[in-house]
Amino acid sequence: MSGAREVVTLQLGHYAGSVGAHWWGLQEASFCLDPATAQSDEGICHDVLFRAGRTLQGRETYTPRLILMDLKGSLSSLKQEGCLYADAKTNPPLTWKGNLTTHQEDPSPAHPFLPDLNRLEDNRPPNGGFAPRTLPGDRPPLRERQAETSKTPCSESRTCFWSDFLRTHLHPRSIVTIYQYNHDGDSSRLETFGQGEKLLQEGTYIEELEDRLHFYVEECDYLQGFQVLCDLHNGFSGVGAKVTELLQDEYAGKGVLTWGLTPVLNEAIPQRNFYRLMNIVLAMVRLSSHSSLFCPLSLYGSLGLRPAPPITLPYVHYEAAQDYHTSAILATALDTVTVPYRLQTSAISMSHLAEALNFSGRKVAAAVAAVPFPVAQEQSLPDALCNQQPAVPWSPLSSCGEQRESHCFAQSVVLRGISKEHQVSNSPPGTEPKSVLHMCETGQEVLARYLYTVSPRTLSTSHLLRDPCKLLAPYPQFFSPLLNKHGFLLEKPSSASAAVESIPVFGALQSLAILRKTLGSFYEELRQVDVRRWASFFSAGVEMDDFEEALEQLRTLSHCYKESGGSAADSEDETD
Repeated sequence: MSGAREVVTLQLGHYAGSVGAHWWGLQEASFCLDPATAQSDEGICHDVLFRAGRTLQGRETYTPRLILMDLKGSLSSLKQEGCLYADAKTNPPLTWKGNLTTHQEDPSPAHPFLPDLNRLEDNRPPNGGFAPRTLPGDRPPLRERQAETSKTPCSESRTCFWSDFLRTHLHPRSIVTIYQYNHDGDSSRLETFGQGEKLLQEGTYIEELEDRLHFYVEECDYLQGFQVLCDLHNGFSGVGAKVTELLQDEYAGKGVLTWGLTPVLNEAIPQRNFYRLMNIVLAMVRLSSHSSLFCPLSLYGSLGLRPAPPITLPYVHYEAAQDYHTSAILATALDTVTVPYRLQTSAISMSHLAEALNFSGRKVAAAVAAVPFPVAQEQSLPDALCNQQPAVPWSPLSSCGEQRESHCFAQSVVLRGISKEHQVSNSPPGTEPKSVLHMCETGQEVLARYLYTVSPRTLSTSHLLRDPCKLLAPYPQFFSPLLNKHGFLLEKPSSASAAVESIPVFGALQSLAILRKTLGSFYEELRQVDVRRWASFFSAGVEMDDFEEALEQLRTLSHCYKESGGSAADSEDETD
């Protein structure tokens, strides 16, 4: 599509791979083969994140404009070069005339928890997408799939690689494997920020990264910028710091949106908890400095040395220990909040979105989402929003603690999945309006008025889309029985076990005053710890002086979120 404002995506780390695998699957599910609908004003332009290509055999491909870095042993049964170009790349014609010895290694087995995904592969067309005849309902619900695999020694509790639930074909230039460190095991682990930084200071990986960046960037007509998905809890935090620094230096003026990802971990070892917090703090400082906007994403309630328990979602029964589950929730939120710079006709670019939120030095944003947005099948948007008050329908996804009483400086909001006939009040003519929302003439006006009612001092931008978030295998079926197959609320639990095929979703990026407390608590917590006890962390490459400087930068960043006319307690804290 001509005029696409291209974006290059970078995924750094295994959990970033998990979120990315679901995100690419969600986008494939929304591919529209009807040209009339695809050209609608509110439709998403997939050419922003995907690229058309052609193999040496002439087959057309459509793959993410993606660079992905992960460790040795992380790909499971996925080939590093993919399979779209495999015939030409991995099986060139033999020209050697002498004796030939072949050494063959058994491939890694596919994860048995997703056995039916391989059956869907038979319906994949040459362009890299799934054929339209493969419907969401063709895949059995989660309970049935668990029953199918119950006879095998492996179960859902088995470690799951992101490649096991990757739906999308990747370009041969997408995957970069780091061989110095192992994905599994207790040795050769990429655990610290310093290890990650050092990796990108070596010639091999920085040259390979630059080569792949040039490959994607040089074919773009109008490059918006880069979106970076980066693990925060391990050494990929340092990789992300160097990658965003490179992007800032080499592509000045382009937007860089960075999403810092932390899974729910079961860590009882003090050293690993300390490493996790140190990695997160150093990454927040460096990534926010080198990015247009930085947003942490996690289902943890908080990210300190003793993280708060994972959040609960009213209509999603997820297993917090399963990356397969948690990454699906974060991917759904990510797919929603990035809509503004991916629409067919939108004046908002990636840089504009960042500038609307990062003023006054507030380069860290928080994400909230309602997955799914609570609305009944025939309910109007004004009724659905009024039913929520005085509470709000969304949940925090940035581990900032309780946000309901926090002032919001600015926000970008997206609500998707509300059909045109249900965007305004459907009360009969002459009926007394139930609220000011019922008096609005357009759905966009309803949403804007609601946001003003909830937070009158907030600078808000909003988008309302008719199309829901469509779900195809292997998206997990972990929803409440109070939802029908379109993700709408039922009055009583359904006795049927039909898979949920789509859901309405609310998502927002917010610049919140509570980030002052969140960032400040990291500073205070590390100030109370004798970091010299953990010499092994600093031996990997982080100097003590650099750490002290990062802590002061974190404190300075936290002060950017002070409200004007703050309380006496705020003033006292300022002088500490």
